[in-house]
Amino acid sequence: MTPRTTFNHELEELSKEITEMANASRTAFEKAVQMITDMDLSQRDEVRRLDRRIYELNEQIDKHCLDLIALHSPVAGDLRLISACLKMVEDLNRFGRYATDIAEIIDDFEGGKTFKRFESLRTMSSLVVGLVDDAVYSFLQRDAEKASHLHERDDAVDALYDSIFREVLTYMMEDPRKITVGIDLILVARYMERVADHACNIGEYAYYMVTGQRMDPSMRTGDVGQPPCGRIYEHPDPRTELDLK
Repeated sequence: MTPRTTFNHELEELSKEITEMANASRTAFEKAVQMITDMDLSQRDEVRRLDRRIYELNEQIDKHCLDLIALHSPVAGDLRLISACLKMVEDLNRFGRYATDIAEIIDDFEGGKTFKRFESLRTMSSLVVGLVDDAVYSFLQRDAEKASHLHERDDAVDALYDSIFREVLTYMMEDPRKITVGIDLILVARYMERVADHACNIGEYAYYMVTGQRMDPSMRTGDVGQPPCGRIYEHPDPRTELDLK
């Protein structure tokens, strides 16, 4: 194979690795939140397994990206793609860490010590998962337009976090026995808010990768009411032309 053909094949393999890591990260986070909202402890071992796999993929992708830079000296769009992958895996890795942190605090919710079923967390989870879906898809499909419509939806997540914080604080003030569980609920909401921030980071990497320009804050608009996609990521078709922007 020619060097160019070999390089294109390596980029395709890199895309598959990113796709697997994105799926594992999304699944781990979603399962962890379901443990809280549905009081389902059966997912804890699966969340831990996914977190280990996410870490392995992080290390694998880091090495793959550095090998590509060292062996092929990429430029222009190819270099932006590899640089974006190096950054994106750190955000995806954080999804797995937050999922594990949520799984570790589930013991405080056993024995009927939790509040009433907390629908606000379920709503927040749906918003965050939808944001993650669109962020990852904007990256995999090289969709700068979708990437530019994420930040305002993040504002909706921030507002919901503030609402949950105030609501839980009220419960804690009314019944001090609920303080431990209340703090844990606030932490779960905080982890979800941080996942939304990391999703926006991925959108910014995608925008820069495609356009070669940093995202202008004035372009950060989106539809806050868009529901989550609930889909499994698939790596895009192999590229036939080089992005030389």
